[in-house]
Amino acid sequence: MSKLEVILLGDVPDWDRAELDARFSIQFAGKSSATTKFTHAMKSTSCMAFKGFSGPGLGADIMDQLPGLKLIANYGVGYDSIDVAAAVKRGIAVTNTPDVLTGEVADLAVGLMLSITRDLSGGEAWLKSGDWGAKGPYPLQRRVFGKRVGIVGLGRIGTEIGRRLTGFDMAISYWSRRPKPATAGWTYVADLVDLATESDFLIIALAGGPETAGLVTRQVIEALGPKGTLVNISRGTTVDEAAMLDALETGKLGWAALDVFLNEPNPDPRFLALKNVHLQPHVASATEETRRAMGMLMIDNISAYLTGKALLTRVA
Repeated sequence: MSKLEVILLGDVPDWDRAELDARFSIQFAGKSSATTKFTHAMKSTSCMAFKGFSGPGLGADIMDQLPGLKLIANYGVGYDSIDVAAAVKRGIAVTNTPDVLTGEVADLAVGLMLSITRDLSGGEAWLKSGDWGAKGPYPLQRRVFGKRVGIVGLGRIGTEIGRRLTGFDMAISYWSRRPKPATAGWTYVADLVDLATESDFLIIALAGGPETAGLVTRQVIEALGPKGTLVNISRGTTVDEAAMLDALETGKLGWAALDVFLNEPNPDPRFLALKNVHLQPHVASATEETRRAMGMLMIDNISAYLTGKALLTRVA
């Protein structure tokens, strides 16, 4: 029996490509949906492995070129780059890769908070430049433990961030669409401006997509204030980026530690001139262990579909 065919759209790691090749007959469509030219053979293919962290997503125009498509297996927990409504309308199932990256992303959120607050990169540069010996101790920085943190979005990742921060003896508050039951000792705040006003740190852990676009407004950012720190490991779309840049430049916001941006992989150059930011290139889930687990879950969803079994992590 010949291998069942799968379209691969996106640049996956070598180990995932090898596993895909071992299980299926792979038709590589390209690294980006913006430049994809689907062959005639792809028209009848029912499954797609899709990796689309940034850049153009997978919309109705792509789906209409593939009338045989019945499954989009997304590599990543966020699926805001896929037009899910268009997929549902066309009878296409969508899966993602939750849980396997939750702890990794939570770890980076805490790491970003520590790094910007203690200025770890600045301290390292001070040592390496010889300034420690020539100029003396590095300037004093700020404390993390015992401070107030507000978490925006209390899904899997937001909850794990909160659990980690309990070890820092922080007062934890959160915003979500509704109060969550399993958060003993955490305070639910229904208004984001109020949450920011009450917080020293505001950590954004929202899902991407139209429902959360611009949810962290200029008013929220300015309520966090000149002594506040904004940490974003969700999506660049969740924050009013122009307002955040204005606030960072004028001192209306003290600091920001960011793993995500609006224009990835080429963020607004205004960020590069700032001294009160810590920037990372969208690496929250970027460890070999987690990426291997993500790839395997994507592949297992494809196998489940092709063998008539229930999808493991269906989102639509």
